[in-house]
Amino acid sequence: MDLNYSPEEAAFRDEVRAWIRANLPEAVRDKVLNYRELTKDDLVGWHRTLARKGWVAPHWPVEWGGTGWTVVQRYIFEEECGAAGCPPVVPFGVRMCAPVLLRFGTDAQKQRFLPPMYQGDDFWCQGYSEPGSGSDLASLKTRAVRDGDHYVVTGQKIWTTLAHYADWIFCLVRTDSGREKRQEGISFLLIDMTSPGITVRPIMLMDGGHEVNEVFFDEVRVPVENLVHEEHKGWTVAKYLLGYERMGTGNIAVCKRELARVKALAAQATKDGKPLLDDPRFRDRLTRVEVELMALEITNLRFLDQLRGGRPPGAEVSLLKIKGTEIQQSITELMMQTAGPFAQAFRPLAPGAPFDTLTASLTARYCNVRKATIYAGSNEIQRNIIAKATLGL
Repeated sequence: MDLNYSPEEAAFRDEVRAWIRANLPEAVRDKVLNYRELTKDDLVGWHRTLARKGWVAPHWPVEWGGTGWTVVQRYIFEEECGAAGCPPVVPFGVRMCAPVLLRFGTDAQKQRFLPPMYQGDDFWCQGYSEPGSGSDLASLKTRAVRDGDHYVVTGQKIWTTLAHYADWIFCLVRTDSGREKRQEGISFLLIDMTSPGITVRPIMLMDGGHEVNEVFFDEVRVPVENLVHEEHKGWTVAKYLLGYERMGTGNIAVCKRELARVKALAAQATKDGKPLLDDPRFRDRLTRVEVELMALEITNLRFLDQLRGGRPPGAEVSLLKIKGTEIQQSITELMMQTAGPFAQAFRPLAPGAPFDTLTASLTARYCNVRKATIYAGSNEIQRNIIAKATLGL
């Protein structure tokens, strides 16, 4: 694989960089770079800015608003967004539900859901995990009973990211509990979050943030036309969607930005009167993480190249999920080490405190990123998937 950029690709990078510089609000960028919580307005505002430019969903087919970029251009775009401190494009709509609709949805579903999803008019969340059904997703119990031209949904989802912002939720529900295999009898529904019977309850995380929620369904009526693919065949849809979700969990561009920040902080921090960056043990660990990130980047490019040929993500993308999330955690640990004892504080306690705002936010970020090896299927489960589906063990 030729990893050198052509003159045209270098020019594209310059174009993207200049556009981001001109359009990314400074206040939002500051929140991202200092690990402060983004509001719904922050997230939707950036989404709509990208949509007006035509850059919010590069991977979509051109006829639905995709850019038609090459794999390299898409990678350059992601890299520049990460380096600049852009907010993430919330993935549940344009990067997760949209590929499902494009693959399994009816023409009517595509016409109804894709345009507002693209424009940022509909905010989506994911209804997969349940109490007792996280990594073992096929054991889910939320049920949907057919009643004429509606399903009646009853049950609970948990750890539902940004459900308190969402207009719609895509859900896995059990439509037949009598199947021999638990993966059978599951269906994939699109549910309006304003439907009567839905309750969203916040879960406050240990970093003090409100990011995830419990969602309760009490006899919620969902039109049958909101069923995606065939009834009882939702597991096929779920596996397809998870492939796209795991493709994005590595956050390589953000990791590169954060690793550069670790180096800068370690050059300023001291240990025994010398820069921490000169400490052999710290430098050894930093170098190992950097090499792993470089290897992950090349692996990600290989998978993107396969997608260009029309091949959907397979079980091997679990490699990206495992290594990418472990690298994210390693970087937060290195960041904590650069701050030393001052990293114990969540926030500055008073004006003139002996640590800055960034240092005070490191513990909160460290705690938050611990979940990275769990969501989208825990890394232990990912290793089982690789062993069975890829290695044939």
